Amino acid sequence: MTDPVEPRPRSPRGSGDQLADEIIDATTELLISLGSAEAVSIRAVAQRVGVTSPSIYRHFDDKDELLDAVCAHYFERFADVMKQASEGVDDLWDRVLAQGLAYIRFAIDNDVVYRTAFVRITEPGRPSKTDEVLLSSAFVYFSDTVEQMMAQGMLEPGNPVTTVMKLWSAAHGVASLMISKPGLPWGDGLELAEQTLRAVADGMGRPRV
Repeated sequence: MTDPVEPRPRSPRGSGDQLADEIIDATTELLISLGSAEAVSIRAVAQRVGVTSPSIYRHFDDKDELLDAVCAHYFERFADVMKQASEGVDDLWDRVLAQGLAYIRFAIDNDVVYRTAFVRITEPGRPSKTDEVLLSSAFVYFSDTVEQMMAQGMLEPGNPVTTVMKLWSAAHGVASLMISKPGLPWGDGLELAEQTLRAVADGMGRPRV
């Protein structure tokens, strides 16, 4: 038998956004503590916030939409991570490697949310909120670096999106494997991850040193 919901004081008019934020925060805490999206329930979220389940559905159509909002909110900090990885790195090859490693490190450090974000399938032409956040952070920073590399003749000119998708796929692939298969011989830290990204850069035309 579950504990009854602690009655929540009536919210003042116009406080709907605040409640939605509280719901997202509570869901995030549950997701991380329980370790999987399957273990999170609308009822558990309602109990943690101190509202009834119907109150959750006034803000989110279903659990999937709520989890999308959680992941999108969590990944909003990703833009700062990519920015910090880029700062002070003048060599563009080193910069794109630093960005890729920052991506992998963020994914590993936030593995539960990362898995939740990427296990969800979105329809073509209908990006989720999480997709939109990633496209405005990881994609933008990778794109900016690639465009500069093309402008300086370090990469063949063309559509930067193709190159960005290669970089993103490599970083995501390494991150996903390290998260889902931590028992494999990855070595110390991100050394193998860096070697993998450097191999991808070599294939793109990075001068060997």
